Amino acid sequence: MENLKEKTAKGLMWGAINNGTMQVLNLLIGIIILRHLTPEDTGLVGLLAIFSAIAGNLQSSGFSTALINEKQPTAQQYNSVFWFNILMGGLLYLILFCSAPLISWFFHQPRLTDLSRFLFLSFFISSFGISTNAYMVKNMMNREITIINLTALVISGSTAIVMALNDMAYWSLAWQQVVNSTILILGRFYYVKWKPSLRFTFDYIRQTFSFSMKILVTMIVNTVNQNLLTVIFGRLFRDARIVGNFFQAYKWDSMAFQTVGGMVGQVVQPVLVSVREERDREQQVFRKMLRFTAFLSFPALFGLALVAREFILCTIGYEWINCVPLLQILCISGAFMPIYTLYQNLVISHGRSDINMWLNIGQIVLQFCIILLFYRQGITIMVIAYTIFNILWLGAWMPSAKRIMGLGLLNVVKDIAPFMLCGALVMVATYFATMAITNLYLLLLVRILMATALYYGVMRMLNVVILRECMQFILKKK
Repeated sequence: MENLKEKTAKGLMWGAINNGTMQVLNLLIGIIILRHLTPEDTGLVGLLAIFSAIAGNLQSSGFSTALINEKQPTAQQYNSVFWFNILMGGLLYLILFCSAPLISWFFHQPRLTDLSRFLFLSFFISSFGISTNAYMVKNMMNREITIINLTALVISGSTAIVMALNDMAYWSLAWQQVVNSTILILGRFYYVKWKPSLRFTFDYIRQTFSFSMKILVTMIVNTVNQNLLTVIFGRLFRDARIVGNFFQAYKWDSMAFQTVGGMVGQVVQPVLVSVREERDREQQVFRKMLRFTAFLSFPALFGLALVAREFILCTIGYEWINCVPLLQILCISGAFMPIYTLYQNLVISHGRSDINMWLNIGQIVLQFCIILLFYRQGITIMVIAYTIFNILWLGAWMPSAKRIMGLGLLNVVKDIAPFMLCGALVMVATYFATMAITNLYLLLLVRILMATALYYGVMRMLNVVILRECMQFILKKK
């Protein structure tokens, strides 16, 4: 039997393979597709992201999180959540189907009516796989999750590329999402031992309703948070090109921080649930995850900010040059986003979905106020203000961690500050050392290699424990 440390290490390894490979494939697929699309095409799909995302939150309603938080969920509990999600998914799709003309009117884009009705099929299809996904996360089936995700990405990405090459424009992006959702469902049912039955009750839904509704509200708040600027730009500027540039910058930033956050997110809640009765051990586990997250997140996001211009120009072309400064700004706060994932899972593992809900509500309300204050100053100033606030708001989570397991601000700073400072200094040194290079492709390659080598060298010189343990685990696997 594997102990907790071995399970966590294996989970993180497969999480790294899953998220790392997914993001690389997403990058390659995105580059090919975007070379045949315009900012307006991606802007149209970006305008609909918030609707399908919120609908997806509603169909799940937080019950999948409740299942993961159970010590030993039963087949009946999985069954209850399965049928509830399907009923919710069907109802919400019907509502959105009828609302499509209103969405088009709101954004002054008539093409959105047919596009939204098709694109929203993806979240209805996803409702069939929420329980099975919870089962896989709960049982830390990270290897199987990786296989399913990669298969779905390759098939859906290939579909989108073929359509883009045949001048299907924004429809290629819509088909990519629908095909991806379908393959994910099929893969989960293939691997998961539990199968749904027609014999079910909604007793579990009623029992966990309060907890799950707080999770739902939090999910919706986070979804609004992630898509708020896209919606505001679409409404205020009425220019799909502006929306497309921001959507593109936010997408690349999200891909980067979700690579780290997704890796940790696949294991953090099950692991914290298993140790929540042992306060000292829980703090030890949490701090180790915090250091591991900072070790990866800061160099990755600061590095993306460093090479943003070369990356965009070499991959998707000069047409997207206006998204470069937005991407660089977003990467700064993006480095802190995976740390939010740790704190959210900490409070949820203790059944405190109310803390998670109210902190996220407070964040979105204050963000909206900041946007109202700065939007007249232009998109760049507004994104800067948005970024600064997202970094500072991390401090709002500290008191909760202090109450739950005695983790204070000073310890958190000690855990993450060395990696943040080292990451920043390495990128600054790399920038000045490579300024003389004029060829974009060579500059991109040299900056990536130099920054990676410098960061690794600094970590080795400082004898960082996280690096040593990672190397020991990799060498052991070999």
